[in-house]
Amino acid sequence: MDFRTQLAGEIPYLRRFARALCGDGALADDLVQDCIERALLKGHLYDPARPLRAWLYAVLRNIFISGLRREGSHSVVKTIDDLVQGEDAVAPAQEDRLSMVQIGKALEMLPPQHREVIVLVGLEEMSYRDVAEITGVPVGTVMSRLSRARSSLKQILTDRGHTVLRRVK
Repeated sequence: MDFRTQLAGEIPYLRRFARALCGDGALADDLVQDCIERALLKGHLYDPARPLRAWLYAVLRNIFISGLRREGSHSVVKTIDDLVQGEDAVAPAQEDRLSMVQIGKALEMLPPQHREVIVLVGLEEMSYRDVAEITGVPVGTVMSRLSRARSSLKQILTDRGHTVLRRVK
């Protein structure tokens, strides 16, 4: 399979990670587009011995961090004019969907370095070593951040009266 085909197969994963990083669908799509563009330009630097997804996550994360530094902003602010029709609709009554919304909101409250580690390990099921490569920190730091992120997430949900998390490992 050629590089472009592999790259296209990673787009859904890139979108999910980008959405977790920036919390806004439109910004996430822009971030993924920038990542794909950079990957196509710098594809000759990719080492096929490494997982493509890990390399792409590192590229996407670096673009995101560069954007934060350039903008000096860590969050997305929307005005009422920015809302898409139906975005202010009543939340669904289904408990599973509501739990996912609650967890998503709690994730957004975490610091970016905790949010990215918990998403990469918990959602993307990446190894600590791969996450360490993506984030550019030692494996021990990944483990520490993950532990603090899980504790913070649990505390946020407990403070809000939600018991939607359960121990998996």
